[in-house]
Amino acid sequence: MRISVVIPAHNEEAFLPKALQAVLQQTLPPFEVIVVDNASTDRTREVAEGFGVRVVYCPRKGVAYARQAGLLAARGEWVAMTDADSIPLPTWLQTLARHGEGVVALYGPLRFYGVSPWTAFVSEWGYRAFLNLMAFLGKPNLAGANMMFLREAALEVGGFPEVEAREDVLLGWKLKRMGRVRYVPEALVLTSPRRLKGGWGRFLAQQVKNLLGDPRGYFGEDGGRER
Repeated sequence: MRISVVIPAHNEEAFLPKALQAVLQQTLPPFEVIVVDNASTDRTREVAEGFGVRVVYCPRKGVAYARQAGLLAARGEWVAMTDADSIPLPTWLQTLARHGEGVVALYGPLRFYGVSPWTAFVSEWGYRAFLNLMAFLGKPNLAGANMMFLREAALEVGGFPEVEAREDVLLGWKLKRMGRVRYVPEALVLTSPRRLKGGWGRFLAQQVKNLLGDPRGYFGEDGGRER
């Protein structure tokens, strides 16, 4: 199985090294690793090049555009995506690949790192409960930090929609119309808690808005997204 790992990144020189270390140390080595430099003004590109991975430049700022650029540049049969502030467990790709037969896409849970044990527990198990509920309702909730899909299937449905947020979820729903989308509970990815800067109340309120189809303001008042 040839897997291209795509990491969109906008001004991520601080977080990117840990993400790349985690991806390059997978028990199932990726076919290639692509960092999409999404109009960064810091050393994101230099950091990525220092790890010897492919760098694709996307001048149009926005994570949906960056993900699409990575999808188009990928040369593997499968495309796995994570975020620049995320750390996949060493068996992440191997676990997803083990469940890849007969499906067009897979996704797994997330857990905040660098927080108190209680916050980490709530973030992981609350999210797992949400994913189980959405899977039961037939609405797979793919997350850009932890997803993998067949490249040709994604291209056939047009790839990522041009939206401020929720592009990962919307792609998953389009892929579901083509074939099976599987939730893989064991494929855990750790992610930074920076979305909690405004507190749990604001974070959860924005998740509800996003779920209802209103992603405006998801990444701050200016719509910027650090990836």
